[in-house]
Amino acid sequence: MIPGEIVLNRLFTGLLLAVLLTACQTYAPTRPDLQEASLPALQVYLQEGRLSSEELIVYYLDRIASLDKQGPILNAVISLNPEAANEARLLDEERRTGQVRGPLHGIPVLLKDNIDAVGMANSAGSVLLKDNQPPDDAFLVQQLRAAGAVILGKANLSEWANFRSSRSSSGWSSLGGQTRNPYDSSRSTCGSSSGSAVAVAANMVAAAVGTETDGSLVCPAAVNGIVSIKPTLGLISRDGIIPIAHSQDTTGPMARTVSGAVILLEAMAGEDPGDSVSYAGGLDFSRHLKIDGLAGKRIGIVRNLTGYHDLLDRQFDAQLEILRRQGAILIDKVELPTLDQWDDDEFTVLLHEFRQDLAAYLQASQSPYRSLADLIVANDKHAAVAMPLFGQELFLMAEDSSGEEQQLKYEEALQRARRLAGAEGIDAAMDQHRLDLLIAPTTGPAWKIDYLNGDHFLGSASSAAAVAGYPHITVPMGFVQVAEEPALPVGISFFGRARSEAVLIEAAYGYEQATQHRVPPSGY
Repeated sequence: MIPGEIVLNRLFTGLLLAVLLTACQTYAPTRPDLQEASLPALQVYLQEGRLSSEELIVYYLDRIASLDKQGPILNAVISLNPEAANEARLLDEERRTGQVRGPLHGIPVLLKDNIDAVGMANSAGSVLLKDNQPPDDAFLVQQLRAAGAVILGKANLSEWANFRSSRSSSGWSSLGGQTRNPYDSSRSTCGSSSGSAVAVAANMVAAAVGTETDGSLVCPAAVNGIVSIKPTLGLISRDGIIPIAHSQDTTGPMARTVSGAVILLEAMAGEDPGDSVSYAGGLDFSRHLKIDGLAGKRIGIVRNLTGYHDLLDRQFDAQLEILRRQGAILIDKVELPTLDQWDDDEFTVLLHEFRQDLAAYLQASQSPYRSLADLIVANDKHAAVAMPLFGQELFLMAEDSSGEEQQLKYEEALQRARRLAGAEGIDAAMDQHRLDLLIAPTTGPAWKIDYLNGDHFLGSASSAAAVAGYPHITVPMGFVQVAEEPALPVGISFFGRARSEAVLIEAAYGYEQATQHRVPPSGY
């Protein structure tokens, strides 16, 4: 794509917004306050007739127009679903006839732009895939539509889910530009589910879908002051997602509240016969939204996931007394005995699987590209637009990870990484102290956007659960601030064994209800 085409694409998005806003009914002046409305609250408004799904679509389109495409230009949304208003009208009609599919009926949802949805290009943020129209919906999108959700559009992301360059800037893509943190636009959104997190944080939508390989759900959620759940690998199908690595990739919900994230999680979960690790959830997660969810739980404080930021540690330590008052039994100075020992193996796995998994996706798509090698050539050809800020070192490294010797190294690395992060990491720590779950700060506060040096990660709690394929929830735990700088949100992580979502949800919800740390960004 040439620069003029990018301008035309953005103009088209603006025109589409205007057309949809004009085509939809004007929402009633007596409508309820929607700005921080949770998913359960929105469903009550819809059920009571105080709001229609079509009116809700209009409200969010107006927010996107004023915050994302004009004004502060947060660059959270890449494209909109041209059929969103029509779909909302049909769902409103279903409601009028007494057909309500569930708690997502008529609720708009944004998808990260690496998830297939018919009628919208799936780009991974790359100008090379700007016309990649998927032949069908991803399995999770089918689940969402069946639950009555309206796919509002696609969210910006770190291009190729942050797996193209070793010094990339989180939230930047050649198609969508730089997503900006609504709490301080000079600071990073983290990534790669950047647009999904920002859209929820700035109230452009009540819920969004992101993906994670290692940290791409929980990090942007934490630094943008929202909730996200990275589920156990297999709870949500991996079908129809532009991949990094099948052994770690998963989709997850992003919302302003734990209840909202749980509603979205339940809708997406489901056994997909086409996904070899997919399994039926078998649980009504909503029944684990318990006010007293912390009572009696033995919680390990993972101290070797702290110590990289003093203000973050201070805020985290302040939460411990809150947990105790809610009945939690805290075990301090727990450590993951194998921390950092899986890092090299994880990288080997990601490089190897990326080349193969991406080729499999491309060959099943309508894209003109069929392999990572094709994309490397195209990036070089269109470098002025595709790579104006940083290169494709990770693409090149992944392309070189082939051959019989590399295959053997990969297989050994995969088994070793899973064992070190899972059985000898999270499981061992929990067994030693007879724990129900583990906690740590999710990640440091947002850093300044820096195109020269790339992201400035200080530390994170994401890696063990990501590599092991275990669940992980992040919840806002307040703010950190220095002098006159804007206060920046930070998150607390709850993680544990495989398929322990129910336990984590109870703890996370109990904590959220006791603290209510979520505060929307000012001016939005």
